[in-house]
Amino acid sequence: MTIKELFAPSDMTVGKPWEKIVAFTIPMLIGNIAQQLYNTVDSIVIGKYVGDNALAAVGSASPILNLLLVLFVGISVGAGVMVSQYFGAKQRKELSMTIGNCVTLTAISSIIIMLLGAVLSRPLLEMLKTPDSIIDWCTSYLVILMVGCAGSAYYNILCGILRGLGDSISALIYLLVATVINIVLDIVFVSQFHMGVAGVAYATVIAQAISAVLCMWRLMRMTDIFDFRPKYLKMKKQYSMEIIRLGLPSGITQAIFSMAMVIVQSLTNSFGEMVIAANVIIMRVDGFAMMPNFSFGTAMTTYAGQNVGARRMDRVEQDAKQGTLIAVGTSTTITLLIVIFGHHLMGIFTNTTELVTLSANMMKILAVGYIAMAITQSLSGVMRGAGDTMTPMWISMVVTVVIRVPLAYGLAFLTRTPELPNGRYQVLWISMLVSWCMGALLTLIFYKKGNWKKKALTGSSSEK
Repeated sequence: MTIKELFAPSDMTVGKPWEKIVAFTIPMLIGNIAQQLYNTVDSIVIGKYVGDNALAAVGSASPILNLLLVLFVGISVGAGVMVSQYFGAKQRKELSMTIGNCVTLTAISSIIIMLLGAVLSRPLLEMLKTPDSIIDWCTSYLVILMVGCAGSAYYNILCGILRGLGDSISALIYLLVATVINIVLDIVFVSQFHMGVAGVAYATVIAQAISAVLCMWRLMRMTDIFDFRPKYLKMKKQYSMEIIRLGLPSGITQAIFSMAMVIVQSLTNSFGEMVIAANVIIMRVDGFAMMPNFSFGTAMTTYAGQNVGARRMDRVEQDAKQGTLIAVGTSTTITLLIVIFGHHLMGIFTNTTELVTLSANMMKILAVGYIAMAITQSLSGVMRGAGDTMTPMWISMVVTVVIRVPLAYGLAFLTRTPELPNGRYQVLWISMLVSWCMGALLTLIFYKKGNWKKKALTGSSSEK
């Protein structure tokens, strides 16, 4: 295979489904792991050079950060679905308009998030009763990332477009470059310039901006597939509303999930700095453990989108079966590794023995849940690729709002004792495990019902 062929968009309407899925997933998985390194390196550098309280500060800020970035999630998902279907249907004009409108929507969203983030960061942290010992660090970290959010927004959305075109290699290369820059800047800003939590935030913003510029450069060179001209940047109701319609459910899903995490973070904060820091470590390892599931889900969205656009529903159903089996096998392997090597993983983040033990024991509670999430992400990816973004949204709402949050607070209440006035901290992870398993069951049921097969977008646009 030549370099040109390696970076060429992948047509997933031909060839063996499992081979296409795996070939597309591997570079994307490596890229997602690299992206997860942003937060992980932040945590390692902060934990080792500044201390456990600073580590807790970064973790306490994360749920609010995710909540304020949900606009970008929606645009990215809507863009990926539309791009993959129009690319599969070979509709050049519609593809060009979709990409142009995405670029403009991202600019508008970035301005909104910058303003909201700068104003709301401190009040939200105070509302969550963030400990006084870490609230200043939390605020500094959040404000810097919010003001510099454009780089992250454009990287994630332009990556969604590239993946919709079947190009997962370019996004990987650019992200690896940015990850190296982020790691170097983390170490320099914190260990050499002693900038603390603010240093890792600045490093992340700079690295993400570089990756966004590289993605834009790549898209502007793909003139054989679509046209990237100023006239396509002008907002068109037909395309912008379609992007929002498809992306809004995923954005709402992320918002609900993030809001639930914010609410649960309030419960987490009640258990003190040690549990907060343990939760940070667990979520960092969780980010890596969940990456294969997210990667397979995104790959199956692209695969399903292209084949739905090409009217190849037989290939879509093959994709669902083969892709889910591969994802489950991968997650089973990861679960075993977590159980066996948990203590070693946690020791990377801190030198505090008590914190390592606490984190490793709680991680074992979540381990089996990654297999359930493999089913959820894979089948949800197929439904989204077909244009049904509502069903995954409703499932996420049920498992998060109806199950996760009430279960966490309910179990905390039931386990209260004079020695443990806030209940047992284990309920934080037990509630998450139960919600993951219920999500897998509901996703499987709705996938089998098959309503997602009627949601294709292509055809109508080309006739207008």
